[in-house]
Amino acid sequence: MRLILAIAVAALLSAFTQAKDTPPRAEAYFAMGCFWCAEHDMEAVPGVIEVVSGYTGGTTRNPTYEQVSAGGTGHYEAVRVIYDPARLKYSQLLDVFWKNVDPFDPAGQFCDKGASYRAAIFPVNAAQRKLAEASKVSVEKRLGRSVTTKIVAKRPFYKAEEYHQDYAEKNPLRYSFYRRGCGRDARLRQVWGQ
Repeated sequence: MRLILAIAVAALLSAFTQAKDTPPRAEAYFAMGCFWCAEHDMEAVPGVIEVVSGYTGGTTRNPTYEQVSAGGTGHYEAVRVIYDPARLKYSQLLDVFWKNVDPFDPAGQFCDKGASYRAAIFPVNAAQRKLAEASKVSVEKRLGRSVTTKIVAKRPFYKAEEYHQDYAEKNPLRYSFYRRGCGRDARLRQVWGQ
């Protein structure tokens, strides 16, 4: 009986220690054009735990890349950002989002055009929605004109195929060529400055 009690106490202590050592987690969802670039840019932010490329905003269940690219699903290429809210505020993620999109392009982002490449913010609750709306007003005031970026109610998120995950890390030369060729960074400098 003592052995069973000792095992139970050890298991509880272990679970408590692991829970205490695990950082708190929160989620944010963004569409920033190509999800390879969105994933790469968000992963560089201190306090971000994980970024997953996927699809959201549409009605097609378990869409494939081919379906989303072809159109008609309503989905955006998007990222799910898991972050530590003790180290990183949602408002800071919004700042990163805005500085990595062209907020004036309703047809897509950079060289990628079509509904699936539009920029959007997908708040998960009322607090995120309020911050997202305030950030949009702030960006319009700063840039002196209306932005076309949407704030869209969060819908189910579907993880993209494995070959899309961590694309920049797995394929650095192809990724670098794509990003430069697409004109992403040059356009971001035009919109936001250095």
